[in-house]
Amino acid sequence: MEARDVILRPVVTESSMADIDDKRYTFDVDTRATKTQIKSAIEEIFDVKVIKLNVMNVKGHLKRQGRYSGYTKKRRKAIVTLSADSKEIKLFNEE
Repeated sequence: MEARDVILRPVVTESSMADIDDKRYTFDVDTRATKTQIKSAIEEIFDVKVIKLNVMNVKGHLKRQGRYSGYTKKRRKAIVTLSADSKEIKLFNEE
C-alpha cells in the first residue's frame, strides 16, 4: 500500500484544529491500515517525526430520509502527535 493510499484526508473540526497547537493532527486513514503503516506514511509524506499515534474506528451513523434508512460510511481516524523538534504540517496554503 502506497503512503498516499493510507492517508485519505485531514479531519478539520473545531477540536482537531485546537489540537494543532500541541502538534496533534487528525487524519482519516484507510480502514485496513495498521499503526505502523500509518506512522511510516505520515513520516514519509510530511517529513516529520511521529512520537505517538492513536487510531480509532468510527461506526457509520444511522440516517433516515422519509421511510428509507441507511448507514453512513464507516471510517478509521488517526490522531498523530509529533515530536517537539518536528516542523509543522501545513494543512492549508497560507499565502
